[in-house]
Amino acid sequence: MDAAGKEINFKEALDSGAKKSLADSIIPHLLRLYGSSATARDFEIYAPDASFEDPLMRAHGVQQIKSAFYSLPKVFSESKIVEYSVEEKMVSPGKGEILIDNKQHYKILGKDIDMISLIRLSVDEGKVIRHEDWWDKKPISNRETVKLPLLGRVAEMTRRGSMLATHVFMRFGKDPTV
Repeated sequence: MDAAGKEINFKEALDSGAKKSLADSIIPHLLRLYGSSATARDFEIYAPDASFEDPLMRAHGVQQIKSAFYSLPKVFSESKIVEYSVEEKMVSPGKGEILIDNKQHYKILGKDIDMISLIRLSVDEGKVIRHEDWWDKKPISNRETVKLPLLGRVAEMTRRGSMLATHVFMRFGKDPTV
């Protein structure tokens, strides 16, 4: 028993002294990003030159990543991650990968859309340097993942163009005023 007279079991003792994992400090921010409730602080998980890519967009730098996520409530009346599991892999000291197997829920024009996704985060010194969202858990089409590299380049350019249009529309990643 502890000094206050209550019993502490072995697991609680370990948990209370356990160091938080890398994913523990990033996941709450990620849930707010996908849940259309992001604040400027939520983007502090990214390194200044981080990249984000999904099948529709390819963003470089925090301002473009902000534009991508701030656009969600403009397109969807609901967006959120409803289920997820996390796997964390340390690659070397200070570097790791976080894999988030998840189910995302969106509502557009009154229609519910549920999507399975694999979010891959490359992390260096506690900051996300690469964020990929693989819809249906399939790698994003690019010059390295398709049989014809030219088609991969076209896919990359299309995603980049989509991102630039969104970036302009979203006032270049400017944080919304509350």
